[in-house]
Amino acid sequence: MTLAIQMVDVFGAQPLTGNPLAVVFGGEELGTEDMLRITRWFNLSETTFVLPPTHPEADYRVRIFTLEREMPFAGHPTLGSCHAWLNAGHAPKHADAIVQECGAGLVSIRREGPHLAFAAPALRRSGPPSHAELQEALRFLGIDAAEVTEAAWVDNGPGWLGIRLASAAQVLALQPARAWPRRIDIGVVGLYPADSGAAVEVRAFFSDQHGSIVEDPVTGSLNASVAQWLYASGVLSGPYLARQGSCLGRDGQVHVSQDADGQVWIGGATRTQVRGQLQDP
Repeated sequence: MTLAIQMVDVFGAQPLTGNPLAVVFGGEELGTEDMLRITRWFNLSETTFVLPPTHPEADYRVRIFTLEREMPFAGHPTLGSCHAWLNAGHAPKHADAIVQECGAGLVSIRREGPHLAFAAPALRRSGPPSHAELQEALRFLGIDAAEVTEAAWVDNGPGWLGIRLASAAQVLALQPARAWPRRIDIGVVGLYPADSGAAVEVRAFFSDQHGSIVEDPVTGSLNASVAQWLYASGVLSGPYLARQGSCLGRDGQVHVSQDADGQVWIGGATRTQVRGQLQDP
């Protein structure tokens, strides 16, 4: 078996400055363990497998894998998979949107000038964390409760707990734990001064299958849920730009907007950097 692959850079302001994604085509005969084995070999934060849709409204179906599990939804894999599908010569069924089928259901994706943008899915869990949950997040981040402006569950699939600090500078200064004894998914956001080019700085931390902490370069799912949180609480309004990956030497830029119906859209640049074939998977 030979599988077609594309390596896509997602959300990068310039080539090779965003979050890389491996997109695999032609894997209809692969099982879940096969897909997980390929994902671990690529050793990226996520790998996706683009398959024929099972829903009549969908243009394609995608299965999204991290190094340890399958995800119902993730943001940069959504935009990267859509880009790769279009780049492979496919055309959507609808003129105004591409419809992706994934574990979270159907996700609409639209073109916004040179970018693609996905409709942020509804939160699966919201509201404030318990005292114990917040204390664990504070210990992990190495900060005091007085430094936290607001905390809330912002889970749209991966499991994010959102922590808002007073400033982007505080977010950039964080030095969280390098390992954690159990699964943890923490997203941190802080505002830039009003005259800055970006509105917020975002950082995303999660533990891998060995308990080591990984910082994600640019995270579409977290930016989607954080945007819903910030809009709902009145912290931000109108379109804004989020930055992420600064502490990793990346230049991730996420374009956020909300339409008249209240739907949040998360967009950014997508570029195919590598194209080829995977032999004998």
